[in-house]
Amino acid sequence: MKSLARSLIAGSALLTAMLSPACADSSSNNAGSQILNGQVQLNNSISTINTAIDKVGGDVGVQSVAAGNIVDITTMNDTTVESSQYTSAAQITSTTNAAITNVGGSVGVVNQAVCNSASVSTDPALTAVNNYQQCASQDPTATANVTLANVGGSVSIANSAIANNFEADTNAGSMPINNKQINTSTTVAATAVNINNVAGTASVTSTAVGNNAQIIHYSTNP
Repeated sequence: MKSLARSLIAGSALLTAMLSPACADSSSNNAGSQILNGQVQLNNSISTINTAIDKVGGDVGVQSVAAGNIVDITTMNDTTVESSQYTSAAQITSTTNAAITNVGGSVGVVNQAVCNSASVSTDPALTAVNNYQQCASQDPTATANVTLANVGGSVSIANSAIANNFEADTNAGSMPINNKQINTSTTVAATAVNINNVAGTASVTSTAVGNNAQIIHYSTNP
């Protein structure tokens, strides 16, 4: 589980594009950064892709993401974070139906459903985080149905459903973290894949996680 958050959340190009930093470098702020984040999602989040792709000379990428609450915080200051995320939507659902054939390059398919996700990355002397996440939705559910044939490169398919995800990394000398995650949802990742005639490697992952936390403290201070 060490690299789960990186590979399934931060590693997704679509999620990276969706998230703008809640706070960026502010060298003129001598008091550091004080961040208060409160997010509540009560309505459904549904993403559906139905695609048929044929005869592509290069690479193919297909991504579908449904999320309740997401925050991405990046600073270069002493930082204190108070973050709470609550989701009670009936549906947090992402569905990908893809038929991909005759591709000269590689194929990547990412399908994700996430209730709550919070990321904190800082490089100061002090980082203090209070993180609270509660997923009270009926699900998240991620469903991927993929058929692939005649691919000249490699194939990677990642299907994931995550209720609560928290990650923090810093080289601060002090890093107090208080993290609480509550999940009462049913978390489902359903994956059906049919692959034929792939010249390179083929990788298929299906992941369902209730609560996930990854905390990295790599202090460089003497």
